[in-house]
Amino acid sequence: MKVLPFFLLLAASSVAQAQMSSDMKMPMPAKASASASSTVLTEGVVQSVDADKGVVTLKHGDIVNMQMPAMTMAFGVADKKMLDKVKAGDKVKFHVEMLKNARTVTHIEPAR
Repeated sequence: MKVLPFFLLLAASSVAQAQMSSDMKMPMPAKASASASSTVLTEGVVQSVDADKGVVTLKHGDIVNMQMPAMTMAFGVADKKMLDKVKAGDKVKFHVEMLKNARTVTHIEPAR
């Protein structure tokens, strides 16, 4: 009697495929794609820089690609050399990604 569960699974799979097919015809919601989210820059103000530890503290707006609200937070940086370009009080644009299970600044530049 193991045939019945197989047929139920097969039927459920067919229904799911049909649903996915019809969903594909519907307009997609406005959501950042993976490639778009990888280029999203967030505005912020540098609160402090610890170049030796590779940490920058930023008062920032919403970080869209991380679903993070505006706040002040310290971040590690992917490359300590990035910190040579910024100092406390600077307005910046930056990008954060999850690297090694930590929110990490992968790009930072002075805001224009």
